[in-house]
Amino acid sequence: MYQRSETADFDQWRHTVSQSFVPLEAERVAPGAFTGRIDVQDCGAVVMTGVQARSHAVVRTEALAASAPERFFKVSLQLEGHGLLIQDGREVVLEPGTLSIYDTSRPYTLSFDERFSSCVLMFPHEQISLDPRLVGQLTATRLGAEHQLADVVGRLIARTEQVLPELNDGVGRRLAGNVVDLLTTVMADELAGREGQELTEQQRLRATVTDYIEARLADPQLTPASIAAAHFMSVRSLHGVFEGSGETVSGLIRRRRVEGSRRDLADPLQHDVPVAQIGARWGLADPAHFSRLFRAVVGLSPAQYRQQVRWA
Repeated sequence: MYQRSETADFDQWRHTVSQSFVPLEAERVAPGAFTGRIDVQDCGAVVMTGVQARSHAVVRTEALAASAPERFFKVSLQLEGHGLLIQDGREVVLEPGTLSIYDTSRPYTLSFDERFSSCVLMFPHEQISLDPRLVGQLTATRLGAEHQLADVVGRLIARTEQVLPELNDGVGRRLAGNVVDLLTTVMADELAGREGQELTEQQRLRATVTDYIEARLADPQLTPASIAAAHFMSVRSLHGVFEGSGETVSGLIRRRRVEGSRRDLADPLQHDVPVAQIGARWGLADPAHFSRLFRAVVGLSPAQYRQQVRWA
C-alpha cells in the first residue's frame, strides 16, 4: 500500500509524522515557511517511508516510548541535508549516505537544521534474528562506516524506495524483507567487529548459537539437546547462555519458526501453497502441532491468519 501526504501546515505535520511512524512530538527549530512530504509504503511487517521536509525536530519522549506495547527498530538512510540522531547517550551526525538505527522502545531525538530527505525502514524487533539488547549497542552510530557492505545496502534501500510503488504487493513484501535481511547482516558484521570491546563472552556465544539456529530452522530435529551437542556443551550450559536475554532457546526456535511461517502465509505469491507444507518448511512437520503453536502466538489458526491477511 502506497500513500503520500504533503503539507505546509506544521500542526498537520505533527499529526502526519505520528501517524506514519510511532507517536512523536514535533518541534520547529527555525522560523519561516514549512513544507513537508511523507511517502509511506506498507510492505506488511516492514514499512518504508520517504521523508522530505524543512528544518524541524522530532522527539520520542520517555512517556511515549513507555506507553507503547509495540517495539520497532527504525533504520534511516540520509539522502540529502544533514541532521543529528540522539539515543542511549550517543549521537551521530546524519549526512548523505549515513545509515543509522534507533529503537522506538526508548527515547530518541532527531533534529534537522536544514531542508533534508531520508528513507526510513521500520520493522518489529522480531523481524530480525539478532538479540535486541545487542542491537542496542548500535543505536545512534553510523552503521558499517568501515565496510563496503553498508554502501551496497544503502544504494539498495534508495533504489527500493523508488521501485516499490511499481511492484505488486507480494513482490514488494519480498523485496522489503530482503532489504531487512541485508541490514541484519550489516548489523551482525558490526557487532562481530566489536568482539572484546563491548560484547561479553556470553553475548558472543549467544550470537553464535543464534546463527546456528537460524540456519537450521527447517530441521524438525532441532532441539536444545542437538544444539548443545553441536556446541560441545550441556543442555544446562546452553540454557545459561540465554539467561538475561528475555528468551529461552526453545522460545527462540518457536518464535522464529512462527515468524517465518507467518511471513510465508501472508505472501500473496504463496497463497496456493498448502498450510501444512508451509509449516513443514519451517520445521513444524506435524500439522496439528503447527496449528496449535501458531494460534498460541498469533491468536488465529494458520488458515484463519492467511484469510485475514488476504482480505485486509
